[in-house]
Amino acid sequence: MLQALMNLLSLCWRPFGRGNGEGLDSVGIVGANFRGGGRDGKDSLLWFRDFGKYAWGDFSMAVVQANQVLEDQSQIESGPFGTFVGVYDGHGGPEAARYVCDNLFRHFQAISAESDGVVTAETIRNAFLRTEEGFTALVSELWSTRPNVATVGSCCLVGVICQRTLFVANLGDSRVVLGKRVGNTGEVAAIQLSTEHNANLEEIRHELKDLHPHDPQIVVLKHGVWRVKGIIQVSKSIGDVYMKHAQFNREPINAKFRLPEPMHMPILSANPTILSHPLHPNDSFLIFASDGLWEHLSNEKAVEIVHKHPHAGSAKRLVKTALQEAARKREMRYSDLRKIDKKVRRHFHDDITVIVLFLNHDLISRGTVEEPPVSIRSAVDH
Repeated sequence: MLQALMNLLSLCWRPFGRGNGEGLDSVGIVGANFRGGGRDGKDSLLWFRDFGKYAWGDFSMAVVQANQVLEDQSQIESGPFGTFVGVYDGHGGPEAARYVCDNLFRHFQAISAESDGVVTAETIRNAFLRTEEGFTALVSELWSTRPNVATVGSCCLVGVICQRTLFVANLGDSRVVLGKRVGNTGEVAAIQLSTEHNANLEEIRHELKDLHPHDPQIVVLKHGVWRVKGIIQVSKSIGDVYMKHAQFNREPINAKFRLPEPMHMPILSANPTILSHPLHPNDSFLIFASDGLWEHLSNEKAVEIVHKHPHAGSAKRLVKTALQEAARKREMRYSDLRKIDKKVRRHFHDDITVIVLFLNHDLISRGTVEEPPVSIRSAVDH
């Protein structure tokens, strides 16, 4: 375990090997499994794979770093079972997002194998909960040496395409938007498929108040932002165990995370909201992205950008448009924003991850996977 801790503290990350994925030293980097076609590209703090092929069509992928250490993780896994896409937006540090990227798909595979490959909403839910249990056990193991891992968490957005059905599971405020052709008009509508769990949404505040009727401070408005217990914006995540288990909400974690009153029940949840969407021939593409994109682009604008341009470079195009908008809001040029290094860059925008999946309905209707298996993970640090 000491070696694992040393690996975490090192900035000289090595390419990942999947291993057993149980610790925090299993570190991912794009290119370690270079299937799926296309080539990696890099432009300052922006990494991208402009074009590749997966089971049901083409994909495009891009990540831009803003934090000192990239807190976003993401993956595409595609094979005979179908396709699994994950976007994991970490907060408080990168450890939870990395753990999810190492373990969630592995649990999904194991659980679906128990039912002869049949995928249901419960398959995905159980994979989330098993990942949460594993991370909580790891926090307990590290408590005496790295207690602040208890304050690290990750939003978690997953899409699974299997048997002509798309399952979307979400914790937190990442988002997936469907671009759907409108008849023969040539237009494409933007349809948000994911449910977000952020205290700035009125329905989430009502949900939290209903769950905690005797706690008048369950949501607090601080500096114009609603936060759960005045601390965190999201109400669901993997990790953040200091808000789920009383034994981790005490010294020696940082005082800003410690609650003034005893915790009698979990405040945050790792139980995802799951949607099942039968794929329709008019379903054209899917945009999976962390909230860093949606802070600067509307659903409609993102869909318009993808629809009006070639497939290749779609994710990078979305990221660059968001960065241009972030620069405009600060009355600066995009070329000047690009010169700002990580950490300082966080004052202008968040880490941003985008994955665009194009849906080829000829392939989907056949139901058999002809493309080679794909296994791609985002970069850990640039």
